[in-house]
Amino acid sequence: MASPFTDFDLMRNLRQDGSKIVLLVMDGLGGLPATPGGRTELETARTPNLDGLAESGSLGLSIPVRPGVEPGSGPAHLSLFGYDPVRYMIGRGVLEALGIGFPLQAGDVAARGNFASVDGDGLITDRRAGRIGTEECIRLTGKLREASAGLFDDCEVFVEPVQEHRFVFVLRGEGLGGSLTDTDPQAVGRKPLPVRDESGRSEGARTAELVNRWAAHAREALADEPRANSLNLRGLAQDPGLPLFPDIFGMRAAAIAVYPMYRGVASLVGMEAIPFEGDRPRHEIDALVEAWEDFDFFFVHVKKTDSYGEDGDFDAKVREIETVDAEIPRILELGPGALIVTGDHSTPAVLRSHSWHPVPTLLWSPDAMPEAARGFGERACAGGQLGICHATTLVPQAMAHAGRLKRFGA
Repeated sequence: MASPFTDFDLMRNLRQDGSKIVLLVMDGLGGLPATPGGRTELETARTPNLDGLAESGSLGLSIPVRPGVEPGSGPAHLSLFGYDPVRYMIGRGVLEALGIGFPLQAGDVAARGNFASVDGDGLITDRRAGRIGTEECIRLTGKLREASAGLFDDCEVFVEPVQEHRFVFVLRGEGLGGSLTDTDPQAVGRKPLPVRDESGRSEGARTAELVNRWAAHAREALADEPRANSLNLRGLAQDPGLPLFPDIFGMRAAAIAVYPMYRGVASLVGMEAIPFEGDRPRHEIDALVEAWEDFDFFFVHVKKTDSYGEDGDFDAKVREIETVDAEIPRILELGPGALIVTGDHSTPAVLRSHSWHPVPTLLWSPDAMPEAARGFGERACAGGQLGICHATTLVPQAMAHAGRLKRFGA
């Protein structure tokens, strides 16, 4: 695999105006067969439109982080936007906070919170509290907000609802920081973990102590709830101040996503989140059509492929892929110069989790070298002309197909 990482200075020097680009991300797209020798979710799905693009476009498998490394959603999306996720580290809490439009300030420490269920011994029985509804999340965050009032003399605490079982926790005060661990053990049958600081700095130790105090207080406040009687915190971090996507690539960029975290990661790199009604792929494509004249680059994110993979629901993931396939003609009617269809990572339903497996990737353009592949799936992508590429190369390759990169040198 060639050197994968995008040279931002080179992009600034070579960028030029050209056609529009669409990056369509089916979260957790990659999968595995449900039975030995069988087909993956993508290979099982009836996808005549994506199959047609595969025949006239280019296929490959993309690596989100490094070979063999299981990626989180935040790093995987940064990679798709052209940022080496190992160099540009960002905690999920910041993404979640920005995604709901929270006015995050320099020095704030943010975390993505999950309501959870525990038994009488404090052992986790459901890491997502049965995926409670958003209205219940709003009620519970209000309860935590009241319980947090006046807890600290020198720090403010903010607790804001996100969606379903997710919420945002923000700690604001002087001298916060550190490299903080999660409380989520990533498994049922275990107790929540204490937050630890791995930086070795005094501000890290103090911040960990404050967060642990708040978490213990919050769990006491939730103890009488029937399902969401506990919580966990993930991705405790501060805004790192990344270079901005429009400044690097010279494109006005829009983000169309239902879930706040993905609007957050897009906002972090300077994309504009497009508000829209509804939560299905057709509603997202409606928003794409509405915003088409105002932007050069469009990031469109579909979440349910990942959710069904994590739930172990192979058939539902197949159906969601088919739902997205039905929207492809509407995208092509807009006349993009390049269309990327991929995932941020693989989430095989048989594993019920993100995985390290490379992600099926399709790059279509009117000027693409025809692949003549038989369908869009993992095995077809394994033999495609893109090869095994790093996800950070996809935006520059799409820019080239859309006429957005000048010649290098004389």
